Amino acid sequence: MAREFKYKGYAGDQIQKLSIETLMPLLNSRQRRSLDRRLSSYMTDEKRKFREELKLSREGKLTSPLKTHLRDMIILPDMIGLSVLVHNGKEFIPFTIRPEMVGHYLGEYSITNKRVQHGSPGVGSSRSSLYVPLK
Repeated sequence: MAREFKYKGYAGDQIQKLSIETLMPLLNSRQRRSLDRRLSSYMTDEKRKFREELKLSREGKLTSPLKTHLRDMIILPDMIGLSVLVHNGKEFIPFTIRPEMVGHYLGEYSITNKRVQHGSPGVGSSRSSLYVPLK
């Protein structure tokens, strides 16, 4: 039997029904402080527009996934179930927001660097490779 996810005692459908005021004590201190200041510095114009697009997407008026550059936006319960494309500096990385993601930032799911995969060393990379015959 699959284990049901609970966020600090709340099930997934209960989290979606929470208001921001009841969610605030459950979040970490950094997220609480950011949301507490949302009227002044946190809710910029871009974030307000993105929240309006989220509302339209939830109502079904927008069919395409939402594209955003807002990596510092905190995932709130009303975003659960939506697909979002977050920019990582080069491209938009798609993901669907799940209940486990509440309280995290959008940028945490769009990694900005790739794993380095080195090839074989070339000629001149070491002293001994200078004497290898080139074929």
